[in-house]
Amino acid sequence: MTIVKHQSPLNTPLLDRCVLREMYIGPMYSLAYVDYKTVLQVDCSVQAAHDGVNRMTKALLEKDGVNWRQKLPTIPRVPVSAQTRWSIPSAQAPGASTAPATAPQGEQDQTAAGMERARMLKEEGNELVKKGNHRKAVEKYSESLKLNKECATYTNRALCYLTLKQYKEAAQDCTEALKLYPKNVKALYRRAQALKELKDYKSSIADIKSLLKTEPKNTAALRLLQELNRA
Repeated sequence: MTIVKHQSPLNTPLLDRCVLREMYIGPMYSLAYVDYKTVLQVDCSVQAAHDGVNRMTKALLEKDGVNWRQKLPTIPRVPVSAQTRWSIPSAQAPGASTAPATAPQGEQDQTAAGMERARMLKEEGNELVKKGNHRKAVEKYSESLKLNKECATYTNRALCYLTLKQYKEAAQDCTEALKLYPKNVKALYRRAQALKELKDYKSSIADIKSLLKTEPKNTAALRLLQELNRA
């Protein structure tokens, strides 16, 4: 596997460790995956971490098969305070030494509180999904998204919409998730499901083919592609 070290605006030691672990083929792949996911908790805009997750997903799928996720170490939860302390400086002239602007402490505290509230609402939605109460879960996810537009919350709400047979809403949520993370497997798969129900077979097939570029052995996607080809 060829590993390309991307420049990160955060330049975090954790991202550097991801790359080093990725170099040790096999045993370190799961640890690299966990580190990349941790970086994304700190800053979900780091494209190098998204790319690393995709590479490790492919590698672990080939190495451990469809149950590869069951063998992963626990992914640590990053506190909200750590998620909000990073700020990416805007472009400036070479040699400029101006420190990046930071929000006043009161605004930072308010943002942190909002993100924590969004996380709690998302978790409440997740619990409602487990209980089969998808309509109430939609309400929780919707409240969460008002505070923090997160990819996982969109894909979770899309799942609820699929269950409720609200296919247009499901497709729209997946589209919003893909704006945040264009290669998100769940968003591609669930939008393909919604588009299939809306009889937009061409677009559905396009989503599945995009998904399979990331996870070529994804059995659910391969099965859906077979169904679409017969439609």
